[in-house]
Amino acid sequence: MKVTIYTDGSARGNPDGPGGYGAVIHYVDPKGVLHEKELSKGYERTTNNRMELMAAIAALETLNRPCEVVLYSDSQYLVKAFNEHWIDGWIKKDWKRGKNEPVKNVDLWKRLLEAKKPHQVTFVWVKGHNGHEMNERCDQLATAAADAFQKH
Repeated sequence: MKVTIYTDGSARGNPDGPGGYGAVIHYVDPKGVLHEKELSKGYERTTNNRMELMAAIAALETLNRPCEVVLYSDSQYLVKAFNEHWIDGWIKKDWKRGKNEPVKNVDLWKRLLEAKKPHQVTFVWVKGHNGHEMNERCDQLATAAADAFQKH
């Protein structure tokens, strides 16, 4: 099955403040019917990078069978890690980078690698918010999650 996932994270400009993530999953079932599933969640005291990773993890973990996935994100941090082989390098260097500095968010990178395993995933960077309709929708989801969490 082919699946398209659009993700976004929102730290609301404050790494110690509320944040949320949004993901939209599109797929066509065997009868040819298009389905859309939206995920939105708020988190406390985390960074935008972590939320971008969590959005991708949540979306991939939602898929209940192996799929051919195209995952769109406006996070260079998420997309470049796979497209420029940073992950392979980090694993080979025992999750260190550059001058033996530890890689941040190793817990989430490992979880993302597990979530990705059963699928064939292509990561695509959507540059900023330059009008990509579903990226804008994910940004709305992420912002709504952050706002909802902030009210508690």
